[in-house]
Amino acid sequence: MRHYLKGKRLGTDNSHTLAMKKSLAVALFTNDRIKTTELRAKEVRPVVDEVITWAKKGDLHSRRLAIATLGDAELVREIFEKVSQGMFKDRQGGYTRIMKLGNRKGDNASMVIMELVSEPVSKKGAKPAKEQKAAEIEQPAAEEVAVEEAAAEEIVAEEAPVEAEVAEEAPAAEEAPASEE
Repeated sequence: MRHYLKGKRLGTDNSHTLAMKKSLAVALFTNDRIKTTELRAKEVRPVVDEVITWAKKGDLHSRRLAIATLGDAELVREIFEKVSQGMFKDRQGGYTRIMKLGNRKGDNASMVIMELVSEPVSKKGAKPAKEQKAAEIEQPAAEEVAVEEAAAEEIVAEEAPVEAEVAEEAPAAEEAPASEE
């Protein structure tokens, strides 16, 4: 019986399932990206999220829990350093991404690429930082617009008499060739 055993068995007994989750989590933290079956990736996701949440806490107890889960103190040190430097700082969860690849040729198992998400979080409805900067550049301040409009009106006022003089000279120029013919 499987009393108090969480998660799917993944075709093995409990000890092998736990060892598989541990090795997949270590591989993901080591390489930032792994290729595995969809079911295994979905089972590893909570383990990875838990370790990153512990790293965000950063205390000694969390470090010891992470070492017990992954079994590699050096890897845990690297994870805690990355997180303390600001990786995942504004992300409240969802530290992994699963992208489907299709089915494996031999047994038709659905394959996926699982990777750690490194992009910063953007709020819903808010523009990303690049778009905000571009919008600020495109829309100058109201004072600058008023100064530019005033300068444009002065230029138009100065050009108006010149255009009138050109208009007066043009009919005379048109009449002269007509009389010559």
